[in-house]
Amino acid sequence: MASAKSSITRGVGRMADIIITRGRGSYVETSCGNRLLDFTTGIGVTSCGHSHPRVVEAAQKQCSEIVHAQVNIAYHDKMLELTDILIPSLPKGLDTIFYGTTGAEAVENAVKMARAYTGKHSTVVFRGGYHGRTFGTMGMTTSSRIYRQKFGPLLSGIHVTPFPYEYHGVTSDIAMKALEEMFKEVLHEDDVAAIVIEPVLGEGGYVPAPPDFLKRLKDFASQRDILLICDEVQTGFGRTGSLFSCDSDYYGNDAVPDILTMAKGIASGFPISAVATRRKISDALEPGMLGGTYSGNAVACAAAIATQKVIADENLVENSAKKGERLMENLRQIQSQTNGLIGDVRGLGCMIGVEFTDAAPSGIKPLLSQSCLDNGMLLLGCSTYDVMRFIPPLNVSDDDIDKGSEIFEKAIKLLSQ
Repeated sequence: MASAKSSITRGVGRMADIIITRGRGSYVETSCGNRLLDFTTGIGVTSCGHSHPRVVEAAQKQCSEIVHAQVNIAYHDKMLELTDILIPSLPKGLDTIFYGTTGAEAVENAVKMARAYTGKHSTVVFRGGYHGRTFGTMGMTTSSRIYRQKFGPLLSGIHVTPFPYEYHGVTSDIAMKALEEMFKEVLHEDDVAAIVIEPVLGEGGYVPAPPDFLKRLKDFASQRDILLICDEVQTGFGRTGSLFSCDSDYYGNDAVPDILTMAKGIASGFPISAVATRRKISDALEPGMLGGTYSGNAVACAAAIATQKVIADENLVENSAKKGERLMENLRQIQSQTNGLIGDVRGLGCMIGVEFTDAAPSGIKPLLSQSCLDNGMLLLGCSTYDVMRFIPPLNVSDDDIDKGSEIFEKAIKLLSQ
């Protein structure tokens, strides 16, 4: 397979030079026969674990019925069934759905909806946010310069404001003041269609916004007739211990966005995304303004239906909160033994970031990923800071939580010698 590897475009980054051939539950297997604990879940995608039997069965069955029922030609039964499942689970007031294939596609269509409804053109995003790699979302992504390097000029009308990253001294008050000053110095509310935020920064470092921030942001936007878009591509469907983080007890259940984007954990790895909004917003669109060749693919919808049933039947939202607490406790215990090497352990549910201090060795993220791999676990870094991210399946066992923690601790000790 060496020849095939060399033919894959160089621009695709990759954590490890391994070939994965199989996945079951919390583990993947490689072509060399190694079995690895997967604390990446395909970057927050396989929330029910790899190849959950009910999801596999649903996809196999649908493949024997119809694979591709194109959305601009007709409805298909699985899309309608999925819609009937999702609508009651959405934050209050969100009652229409558009289906796409990727998170970036969802975000772009959310911005299109906001522009169509408001008649305005500019978008505000937050420093450290990741919204995708397409031309539109690339301009909205500021978690790393690599995503936009050499691709400019970027889409106009995008403005960046600080995210409330308390570990680096940016409180809710500081972030709100910066946003208010931007609207005094740079932006007029008559030009801004939407403010887009990840309630928990993903690529930017697994940083939850402080509990009061989303409500303050929602009030700020509403007072100026600006739509609030919550990008829950990574945080949705139980990842943070709530079905959607913007509608959680952590944020007070009172910061419901005008538009919500979803993907990743919706269908256990099948390519489907969704945009939910209020009917009065989606009614601003004329038929034909949205669509896509593979939007709401029938097999992906079948997998999404099965995934949603597994999440409900196996209590994975509650499990995410419980397992996240156990993992957080383990990681903070490790932090207490590293003599100042780890500066912060934070997160919600099974979405936890561990940030290292300046005392950490240079290049610690890839070094830790490799050391964990050598000891049987997949673990990713993120952020322009030194952050490792823990994204186990929502049905991960206590034993595997502890095993992953032990592998991580061992990797830190090896690098500290």
